[in-house]
Amino acid sequence: MTDTSKPPSTQEELQQAFALFNQVSEQLTSAYAELQVKAEGLTQELAVANGELRRQYEEKEALSQRLTRLLDALPGGVVVLDAAGLVEEANPAALKLLTEPVIGAPWESVRERCLEATPTPGEWLLAGTERRISISSNIREGLHGEILLLQEVTDAYAMQIQLQRHKRLSAMGEMAAALAHQLRTPLAAALLYTSHLADANLAPEDRSRFSEKALGRLRYLEKLIKDMLVFVRGGRSAQEKILVSSLVSEVQQVMEPQLIQAGIAFTVDDQSQDACVLGSREALAGALHNLLSNAMQACKAGGSVSLSSGVDDGKILFKVCDTGKGIPVALQERLFEPFFTTRTEGTGLGLAIVREVVQIHGGEIAVKSVENEGSEFCLSFPIVKQ
Repeated sequence: MTDTSKPPSTQEELQQAFALFNQVSEQLTSAYAELQVKAEGLTQELAVANGELRRQYEEKEALSQRLTRLLDALPGGVVVLDAAGLVEEANPAALKLLTEPVIGAPWESVRERCLEATPTPGEWLLAGTERRISISSNIREGLHGEILLLQEVTDAYAMQIQLQRHKRLSAMGEMAAALAHQLRTPLAAALLYTSHLADANLAPEDRSRFSEKALGRLRYLEKLIKDMLVFVRGGRSAQEKILVSSLVSEVQQVMEPQLIQAGIAFTVDDQSQDACVLGSREALAGALHNLLSNAMQACKAGGSVSLSSGVDDGKILFKVCDTGKGIPVALQERLFEPFFTTRTEGTGLGLAIVREVVQIHGGEIAVKSVENEGSEFCLSFPIVKQ
């Protein structure tokens, strides 16, 4: 009979393999138990994290709702633009100001339809009305685009104009004595010359001479009163787009004959191209006339005066230069004070009116002068699109 039992070496190998299998099984069981513990821990952590996220979401949702209610309640307009300049959002106040659909529209087209430019940078008129708004812009942090803040400033603007007028009236009140003297002197001279005309025995040539002198004094009084009224009103009138080249040409036609008659060379250099300014043609022309008249009076026969215009950094520049006697440094700070003058025939209002006109049109004025060499007055104004 054959012996079917396995050799001892084979049994030992099986026992070892079985023991190894038991060991691996115990390790797997232990590892599985550890995984279960970790899974439970991770599940708890995930639940906590989800709860925190849910809490943060609810807080942000509540904040978003509060911000939405705040934007809706704001009296000022808020317009949000994307990177392409399209209107993404607008609060009710902005929609009420702009009075037409704006969401999704390019802001440039909305501005052209709803707003009209003013001489004051950053301020606009609502189309077809006298309501004035200011617009400020802020870059969206972390995003491309802008946030525009629209605020109605109609009442503030009216108060500012009233304050400026009160200041002008106050200045006139402070200088009442000087003004009375300026009025009395030419008026007394006119009365004196006129009284001579009553003499029946007055020679014809004397009568003509006294008549001309009386008229000269009356014309001076008329100019003084006209300057006073312009100063009190602030040179304000209709707002229009003015082509700078046409304004320069108009001023040249008026001033050139006077300068030629005085024996002073006059040159004009217009490099304004097609630039326009917004404001009053009469007031701006008057300001340039004043500067050119002063330049003419500062020069002797044989001197020269120039008027130039050009564009620089988004602004239109006017320059009036002369080769006259110049202005002492000590007097330059007082040049624009009302009723301050260094001429016996001056009213002292010309440069004050020039500065008033420049400020009303949102511009700036600067002066450079060297004694015995001449002076340069530079006016700068914002350019408006045609």
